[in-house]
Amino acid sequence: MDLKEYIFNKVEPIIRKWDEEGIYAVSFFVHENMSNDSIPTFSISYNTEADCDDTSVLSEERWNYAFWRQNEIEVIGDETSTATLLQWYKDNGIENIGFEDEDTMYDDEGEYIGKGPNGYYELAQVVSAVAKELHEQQVISNTFKKELPIIIHDLEYSWFMIELTKEANPSGEADTFLAFCEENF
Repeated sequence: MDLKEYIFNKVEPIIRKWDEEGIYAVSFFVHENMSNDSIPTFSISYNTEADCDDTSVLSEERWNYAFWRQNEIEVIGDETSTATLLQWYKDNGIENIGFEDEDTMYDDEGEYIGKGPNGYYELAQVVSAVAKELHEQQVISNTFKKELPIIIHDLEYSWFMIELTKEANPSGEADTFLAFCEENF
């Protein structure tokens, strides 16, 4: 089973329907679902200029998901999509979903260097590849009449999510977001 294709086919028609004025960024939110054996979920949303009251381009209100309207559309998280994700994990030899080895989570200075519980980073990688494909197939530019950044993130803006956002926006679409991250995280 091709998880990237599965997710792309769910996400693409949703994004094509978005027509609200002033959309400036798309959110790809990968979340560790503590209530379901730490099986990660994935949802998408967007933010508009009106949502952030036309704040400066590097403001927290513009780029910190905590300030966004929280209008997610679930892509992975219901019974069917979770079963699909679990089958993909099995097919790819990804085991112990939800487990994170505490001995490898932090470096000698106490900085988090882990990639989340088993299965979390792997899903985030696929989500990043889907975002990149949306740019490559011009879904974003055709829908919004311009390129927009697709932000791959969790609630903490983990170092690896920032890296995956870079990969998902290969032509610099997320440069302003990345500048915000550099200043704040």
